[in-house]
Amino acid sequence: MKRIGIKDVAAAAGVSATTVSHILNAVEGKRINAETRATVLRVADELGYRPNKLARGLRTSRTYTVGFISDEIATTPHAGQIIQGAQDAGSEHDLLLLMLNTGGDPELERKAITLLIQHGVDGILYASMYHRIVQVPAQLRSVPTVLVDASSGDPAVPSVVPDEEQGGKTATQELLAHGHRRIGFVTNVDDIPASRGRLAGYRAALADEGIEFDPALVAADRSDAPGGYRAARTLLTSAALPTALFCFNDRMAMGAYRAAGELGLSIPAELSVIGFDNQELISENLHPALSTVALPHYEMGARAIALLQAVITTSEITGPAVQEVLRCPLVTRDSIASPSRS
Repeated sequence: MKRIGIKDVAAAAGVSATTVSHILNAVEGKRINAETRATVLRVADELGYRPNKLARGLRTSRTYTVGFISDEIATTPHAGQIIQGAQDAGSEHDLLLLMLNTGGDPELERKAITLLIQHGVDGILYASMYHRIVQVPAQLRSVPTVLVDASSGDPAVPSVVPDEEQGGKTATQELLAHGHRRIGFVTNVDDIPASRGRLAGYRAALADEGIEFDPALVAADRSDAPGGYRAARTLLTSAALPTALFCFNDRMAMGAYRAAGELGLSIPAELSVIGFDNQELISENLHPALSTVALPHYEMGARAIALLQAVITTSEITGPAVQEVLRCPLVTRDSIASPSRS
């Protein structure tokens, strides 16, 4: 089957090949009337014209490919929306994603970066499974790079991360709005941006309501279901006895459900619970369904592509790179009610 080219479109539209090229490549500064432009675009669509990316790349020194390197994202449905967001945004910019999952292996990561650079990718998205501070590999200095769900101490490297503090504040405000005043925080023992940010948001929401922060209402453990169970049980058997729990993530909330059940506390009648992350396999299938705060995974992937495209197409950037912080929205389900006890 013959490949449709610019000359075929030009012949069918009754214009020169140069005019077709200017229209299809959106060349700026060319005075082409609207009727001719519409005719060329219609004919190109009818003939099934597709641009030759190889030839286009040779002209622009671009390959229209972007590397996506992650530690574990590609192997989990939880953060997989980052990839979907990047793919969808990439298609809008005519970019193809080349994805490599390193499993956190430094040597495999080094080889992956080398491979992508050798293949001439226009840029690289360097993504993390969870929000953390990373040491940007030295190899990435030679190619436009955007960090996804990660940040670094280098102001020259753009990044896209969730607003952990705003998310923590939103979760706590939801409990406060239902009348809770003794709110426990089941948090992660690891010192990472998510732990610090969500705690800061929790404290800020309490302060806005004139409620003094009580360290006795905070319990830290591993950020999984057993850790959530232990931390929640500590709080629910303490003298403070909270009427609601804000859990660092949905896995810890799952453990909190177990602790509440063992102690005979009905959710939400006797204990309200809110999580974080919106891991739908957990939050939608707990009984009652878990209210939570969602991480903007899809938006992070899409915004990272937009930032990367801007870096690729801007010949000179002065000043610090964009460090974008995205809002974490509330997802309301059935695990929160007004307190039954004061």
